[in-house]
Amino acid sequence: MITLIRRPTPSRHWAWSTPILAVIATMIAGGLLFAALGTNPFTAIKAIFWDPILGPNAAYFRSQLLVKAAPLILIATGLAVGFRAGIWNIGAEGQYIMGALAGAWLALHMYPAGAAWLFPAMIVLGALGGLVWGLIPALLKVWFGVNEILVSLMLVYVAENFLAYMAFGPLKNPEGFGMPGSRNLQQYPSAFNGELIAGTGAHWGVVAALIAVIFTYILMHRHIMGFRIRVAGEAPRAARFAGVVPAKLIVTCLCLSGALAGLAGLFEVAGPAGQITDRFNVGYGFTAIIVAFLGRLHPVGILLAGLLMALTYIGGDVAQLMLQLPPAAIQVFQGMLLFFLLGFDVLTNYRVKLGKAV
Repeated sequence: MITLIRRPTPSRHWAWSTPILAVIATMIAGGLLFAALGTNPFTAIKAIFWDPILGPNAAYFRSQLLVKAAPLILIATGLAVGFRAGIWNIGAEGQYIMGALAGAWLALHMYPAGAAWLFPAMIVLGALGGLVWGLIPALLKVWFGVNEILVSLMLVYVAENFLAYMAFGPLKNPEGFGMPGSRNLQQYPSAFNGELIAGTGAHWGVVAALIAVIFTYILMHRHIMGFRIRVAGEAPRAARFAGVVPAKLIVTCLCLSGALAGLAGLFEVAGPAGQITDRFNVGYGFTAIIVAFLGRLHPVGILLAGLLMALTYIGGDVAQLMLQLPPAAIQVFQGMLLFFLLGFDVLTNYRVKLGKAV
């Protein structure tokens, strides 16, 4: 008989060990999955984790590591703040889309005129687009007690349909020969988020992600607001005695996470993606949830987890190209990471006892 006994206090040892165990378990289970698909599991794991860093074409793949990691880190840091307060924003994907649309709209509206203020203004609009989309579940939660998980998640589908409408309609390239999608912002110097250092993949989104890590660390560990956020998540009733106003906290956390997700969308559409299409969003908003928990909701942990998850993205592309693995297998492999993390995380709050039931 296996019995789970609640620990008096969460184990710090298990809290930081579970991400490592989750990665190891994912590699083992993923290897079995690849073997079942007829692929050498060691070759597949090597293609995902080794080749992008030290393989024959590692120089190119290493430059893409920052490109993939930046939006994940930027979104995850915002989500982590809310999660620490017990506020569950599951709709970062929609906020990511709306931030991209807001910033791209300004650039395309101004085309082909160039101005030094254009890109900074796009950044502001991108943040506002995500913030407004995050404000909707916040206000519904505060005014009517509506569950923010459901509202934020449903708004993702609204944003996706709005994205398709804009790609096929108002933002459609008039010189695109009828093809859906906007003009390519990579050909618009005033609006292009290009590499800051050639060959590194680093653009302004990478800088923003690093700033977000530093900012959220200071907020959560050196500011009274961070103390209130942590107390609200760990002891909601005690939080009221610490001066926490629940409505203000909900709005602050959802707006912050929405703004950071919107920024991620703006930097992506103005840089690597380059244009608005109906397939612009690639799941960064949902993957960032895994990154946040893999990083233990800690800014530095999120930085490392974002790089790791970006590595699985790039390595997954390598595995698909070199080993002909189906995309679904790579997605399952990435999803395993969250499930193993949640499974091992039980040991943070519970210890296992073997023996007969009393």
